[in-house]
Amino acid sequence: MTCKACAGEWPSTDHWIADFGITKAYLFDDQFFPGWTVLVLNRHATELFDLTKDERSRLIEEVSEVALALTMAFEPVKINYELLGNQLPHIHWHVIPRLTGDPAPREAVWTVRHEPKRLTANDLQERLSRIRSHLKI
Repeated sequence: MTCKACAGEWPSTDHWIADFGITKAYLFDDQFFPGWTVLVLNRHATELFDLTKDERSRLIEEVSEVALALTMAFEPVKINYELLGNQLPHIHWHVIPRLTGDPAPREAVWTVRHEPKRLTANDLQERLSRIRSHLKI
C-alpha cells in the first residue's frame, strides 16, 4: 500500500505553510480548532527510532518553532501535541492551539464531536499568512 503522505495525496498542498528542513507544515483541513497545524516528515518513516539522533533533534526543534508561532498567532491557553500514526503510518505531528472558549478544553481533539470546519479560500489565505508572519524562517 502506498503512503498517502509520500504520494502527495495528504495533506492538501494549498494548506502549505512552510518548509522547515526535515518537515513541511500544513494547516489541517478541519479548522474547528483554529490554527491546528500538521508537520509532515519529508521522508518516509513510521517510528521515532527510525530517525537518526540528529533528525529526532531537528524534528522536535521544528515542532517547537511551529508551536511558538501558533502561540504568537492565536494566544492559546495550551498547545496540544499529537504523534500517533495509527491511521497514517508516516511520522507527522499535530500541533493544536487550544483557545479560550474551547468547547472541551480537557478532551483530546479527536473525541470532540463537531462538524468539520473548512475555510473559504480567503479565510485560508488569511490564516496561512497569520501563522507565517510569526515564523523565523
